[in-house]
Amino acid sequence: MKIAIPTWNGRVSPVFDTASRLVVVEIANESEIARFETGISEYFLPSKSIRLTGLGIDTLICGAISRPLAYMITTAGIMLIPWIAGQVEEVLHAFLNNTLFDPRFIMPGCASPWGKGPGGRHGQGGRRRRGTHVP
Repeated sequence: MKIAIPTWNGRVSPVFDTASRLVVVEIANESEIARFETGISEYFLPSKSIRLTGLGIDTLICGAISRPLAYMITTAGIMLIPWIAGQVEEVLHAFLNNTLFDPRFIMPGCASPWGKGPGGRHGQGGRRRRGTHVP
């Protein structure tokens, strides 16, 4: 399994769409066997998705990500774990130990990426739109 984490100054890059560096970690038997860092300076979103596929990425752990890019990545068969923040090493360790969903790794402003709130509802957060309530 290959995991990719966009990085900026040793932390998970806050926005994947504009990230320029990627840490790629190969995992076998729940431990790291190889690692490298590479550039991902593609600005055309489909190219970013194609780059991940070309690297053989199975899982992308990232911060914020646009809906179009998230759709491209998941359609390519890559597991996407968005709205994550923190030091890359701590995030990787948490992923390997099944503790990545601890609140300390959730991006500020995202009450819960997997429930209600900005992260889980793609920024809808229960606001009214055109006279209807978004739950």
